[in-house]
Amino acid sequence: MSESKNWVDILQAELAEHLQSLSLDLGEATVEVPAAEWKAVAERLRDHPELGFDMLVDLCGVDYLGYGLTEWSTDAASTQGFGRGVTAATSGRFTFDDAPGEGNREEPRFAVVLHLLSIAHNRRLRVRAWLPDDEFPEIESLTEVWASANWFEREAFDLFGILFTGHPDLRRILTDYGFVGHPFRKDFPLIGHVEMRYDPEQQRVIYQPVSIEPRVLVPKVIRDDHRYLEGESAGEENNA
Repeated sequence: MSESKNWVDILQAELAEHLQSLSLDLGEATVEVPAAEWKAVAERLRDHPELGFDMLVDLCGVDYLGYGLTEWSTDAASTQGFGRGVTAATSGRFTFDDAPGEGNREEPRFAVVLHLLSIAHNRRLRVRAWLPDDEFPEIESLTEVWASANWFEREAFDLFGILFTGHPDLRRILTDYGFVGHPFRKDFPLIGHVEMRYDPEQQRVIYQPVSIEPRVLVPKVIRDDHRYLEGESAGEENNA
């Protein structure tokens, strides 16, 4: 325990002017740093001999749109059952034109998260930076710090639309050529923009408007047995 505390103290001292927060939960350390200091912090974490986070395990984007809000209502039930999807706040239940807003969130919508490993010290660290511009989320590339950031950053760009300044080849990596939008954004509908099929007459793959309807993938529970009957009818059934 004391050894763990020592390296966390070193981490806090090394990132002092860059550190926005540091937390320890379940034995895991998480730090938050400004997006403007992203690359400088990464270099310090890699190069400091007592830290030595020389391996980038993962880099991912996060979309906090609607975070802390819910569309479900499960407190009450009726004899007709209940449908939990009360408001269309989940992708697949709305179109881009009527997508829900960000509510009352004051924090930025997008963040980038690193998971680092120090092989020499056998320690792990999570690093998060909030991106201040929701319309144009951008942060500096870490490909010069860890070469493995190349594909991870392309994935975050493809799925979340996060731009990485200085990336040598920032292009989509998972979606199809000509794909519109970023499918891991919370306001991207599950049905997507278009569907693709092979046209035997044209003898090629074509794109066309989506032909399926958004649907809630939660079964409706019908409660109509004696437990939910009221008055004399309930008593009669219970005595039967």
